[in-house]
Amino acid sequence: MSCGSLEQNTSSTILRNAFYKLGRRMLWSGMKRRRFLSVVAAGAASAALPRFAGTEAWMDSGTEPTSASILIHSRSAGRRIPDRYIGLSYELSQLSEPTFFSPEHTDLIALFRRLSPVGILRLGGNTSEFCWFQAEPSTAAPTLHVPPGDLAQYWMPHRLFAIQPDAVRTLAGFLHATGWQAIYGVNFGNSTPERAAIEAAFVARTLGNSLGFFQIGNEPDLYRNPSNGTRPPGWNFDDYIREWNAFADAITAAVPKARFAGPDVAANSDWVVQFGRQMAPRLGERLVALSGHYYAEGPPDDPAVTTARLLADNPKVAESTTSIVEAANAHHLTYHMTEGNSCYRGGKPGMSDAFAASLWSGDYLLLLASLGCAGINLHGGDSRFLSAGLGDHNPGLAVAGEKKQNVPNGFYTPISSERGQPASARPVYYGMLLAQQFAGHAILPIELKTNGKVTAYAAQKDGRQLLAIFNKDEKASFDVSIRSETTMAKAEVWRLAARTLDSVTGITLGGASITNAGKWKPQAEQLPMRQGAARLQITPATGALVFLE
Repeated sequence: MSCGSLEQNTSSTILRNAFYKLGRRMLWSGMKRRRFLSVVAAGAASAALPRFAGTEAWMDSGTEPTSASILIHSRSAGRRIPDRYIGLSYELSQLSEPTFFSPEHTDLIALFRRLSPVGILRLGGNTSEFCWFQAEPSTAAPTLHVPPGDLAQYWMPHRLFAIQPDAVRTLAGFLHATGWQAIYGVNFGNSTPERAAIEAAFVARTLGNSLGFFQIGNEPDLYRNPSNGTRPPGWNFDDYIREWNAFADAITAAVPKARFAGPDVAANSDWVVQFGRQMAPRLGERLVALSGHYYAEGPPDDPAVTTARLLADNPKVAESTTSIVEAANAHHLTYHMTEGNSCYRGGKPGMSDAFAASLWSGDYLLLLASLGCAGINLHGGDSRFLSAGLGDHNPGLAVAGEKKQNVPNGFYTPISSERGQPASARPVYYGMLLAQQFAGHAILPIELKTNGKVTAYAAQKDGRQLLAIFNKDEKASFDVSIRSETTMAKAEVWRLAARTLDSVTGITLGGASITNAGKWKPQAEQLPMRQGAARLQITPATGALVFLE
């Protein structure tokens, strides 16, 4: 779990304008040529429309649509989004309860499979630095490093979590039932290379082909910070590399075919670039990816953290992602955003657990896909372990006050999975599910003309084109003309909608909500065709997924 972001404390807003300029150049500097989506963001106005499916919010706003147009360059397909692009991130300490990731946890399995038939489960977070593998009943716990001073100032657990072999065995059954693979985080903060090797050998042997790769440590760029305290103040990148290599060598000796990613930083993108430059030549094919985290906002008790800022543009996201992807390409690696969400330190109630997070997640996941990211894991899980990962601080609860919330912490979690309660899809999940429809598709560049807060992404596969549109303006509505270089015979749409941006329930995709059992029956709305163009009326603060044939 992060206490920061890839570009710490930057809002996810400034980004689109820089990305638009990148998109117009249509060229990725790296190992392969990349074509980008053109995305535009600006302000708009609005008044009332005829009623049709999904227009209730529009009519209530008393606005009328502003025209917009999209041209899809269907003859210029770019990179293919990986099938395993969508993923979830959990605290490694979740394994201290072996029945959680288990083939018997059928409601959680159903929601994993609904989200993706071949996703990636990342196990790490702050608690991973305090987990230890109890290989035998006689195995002793490691010595816990406790920093000096008042522990109330720290945002780390500073207590240990035992992971027993049965937990890894049930995890293997869970992964088999879902079809997912795992990124397994190894304790780097309070462990030794010898302990790591024993754990990695058992994990690799037990998970088999369900193991994607290992990560060593979580957010090492924060280790020396006073709020972390895992390493002394003078500890630096050179110290990190030296210690990391000792762990990697020990693991490789026990698991010769072990694969790694790193450095899994919280905020320092320079560490990612340096890690690739130094470790790719040394590890060769054993290093498969560069990794880092990104939280769009935070902390939740900062009054400046608002829904409006979450949904605004942040050019630094594109700038950082571009530099990291270029570094990865230069070493024949991929880039994975292995942990992140709308707001660090557990999320902000009324924003992270609301429909605004649905729009943010759908837009963010597709943005990073278009920039060359190979995988994204949004963080969540049981609130007990999320809270433990923050040193049992709960800033979101202070913001919520007396207002009743659905979960005691972890407002941003894509899946609510509290002990004794059925697993259920939360708002972030709906945006992820929309973005998942692009997995396996090749990105298409587009031309978007609008004077509103609208973003759009296109892709194609097997003769079908997809177009995702996000209207992040609470007041403006748009009458969108959609054209493609390929003749369109039919156009249908699923709408991503809720009553308001702060709605925590009643969220639908394709007119349907997702049940606790993962059941979902979307209904497509056919769009009118006029002079070879599909016409879409998109209401304020909604999204749309258009299918073009």
